[in-house]
Amino acid sequence: MEPTLKGLPVGALLFVDTSIKKFISSVGQITLLALQGFIGIFVPPFNLKLILREIDNYGAGSLLLVNLIALFTGMVMALQTIYGLSMYGAEMYVGSVVSLTLVRELGPVMTSIMVGARVGSGIAAEIGAMQVTEQIDAMRALGASPVKKLVTPKIIAALITVPLLTVSADIVGIFGGMIIAVFELEISRTFYVNSILNTITISDLLSGIGKTLFFGIIITIVGCFFGLRTTGGTTGVGRSTTVTVVTTSILILISDFFLTKLFLILF
Repeated sequence: MEPTLKGLPVGALLFVDTSIKKFISSVGQITLLALQGFIGIFVPPFNLKLILREIDNYGAGSLLLVNLIALFTGMVMALQTIYGLSMYGAEMYVGSVVSLTLVRELGPVMTSIMVGARVGSGIAAEIGAMQVTEQIDAMRALGASPVKKLVTPKIIAALITVPLLTVSADIVGIFGGMIIAVFELEISRTFYVNSILNTITISDLLSGIGKTLFFGIIITIVGCFFGLRTTGGTTGVGRSTTVTVVTTSILILISDFFLTKLFLILF
């Protein structure tokens, strides 16, 4: 019979204790990786070619996907908003509701999750493959910093491209809402645009774009962290990719709540 402590199995307590230690250790390692990556931004040499390649990977590679999803998200939001507001005779203000929701919440979160799923998984697969083939160890043996060469350019690219992708998604999503509003309600484009301009403020834009800076860092650091921890050959690479996508999505949604509270206080 398994020994117990205060009615709880000792094995279960040891499992919980080990899990907590692993979690705390992982948080510390992620924080250290992020600090090293940020320090690398200000330490020469500066490899512009690597940064431009990562910007292309983050931005141009994700632009079509993000805008396509934003377009249909805006259209669906407009349909649902019209249905809800029609109960109160306020369906003419569909533009205000759609634009505010996209700019403050849906635009940043949707864009970041899509970029995290596409780019974050790619980062984990790329670095994971380098890890299992001992290329990372070879870089260290040659005196090069893997963090400076692999992590820092990705952080810079994320800080530049994720906010820009979010702005693009907001515009396309609002345009999608306008298509539905014009054809379903037969309102003029001018009225739709004016209702948006009268609703959206600078604080709304800063709130939405400000979140994406944090989301971009999460995407990059999580992908690099699990890539560097990859073991077990090609199977390990696939496992790291899956864990990266799941972890990134969860962290973006959790951090969105706290960032929303913070920005509501600040703005």
